[in-house]
Amino acid sequence: MLYLGVLEPSPLGPLLVLADDDGVLRRLEFWGKQEPSLIGPELEAQGHEFRQDREAVGEAISQLNEYFDRKREVFNLRLEPEGTDFQRLIWSCLRHIPYGVCWSYGQVAQLSGNPKAVRAVGLANNKNPIPIIIPCHRVIGANGSLTGYGGGLDIKNHLLVHEGYLLL
Repeated sequence: MLYLGVLEPSPLGPLLVLADDDGVLRRLEFWGKQEPSLIGPELEAQGHEFRQDREAVGEAISQLNEYFDRKREVFNLRLEPEGTDFQRLIWSCLRHIPYGVCWSYGQVAQLSGNPKAVRAVGLANNKNPIPIIIPCHRVIGANGSLTGYGGGLDIKNHLLVHEGYLLL
């Protein structure tokens, strides 16, 4: 069983949060990227049962609120993102990027032990099912430019400015 809660309001608009029976966070979605009415059929097609239950995702919502209130820089949540072994490796590497700091795709590839996998890092970054908490927004181009972001570059820019990273 998966439980769905909505963080509303947030500076980024409503956020959908999904956790399992054990309170392990599985997904975080920007409302504009996927309407809640589409979540149910998608989860059912993957063989999951789900129900709306803000209580079950309460700790994730609480920590996200603290982050947006500038009272939290590091998330302390149990995560279990679904992906390939390589994707999970990259998502684990992303959690090493400190608050307010940006790394290039090459730096993430280096940390992963696959220094030539820069493009693959970008693809894994794009598939991150738990943005913000797994901070894929902290990855920028080698020249310091903003590059793609699943939530849109405006949200990526907002998150980086929120963390005090000054874009040139």
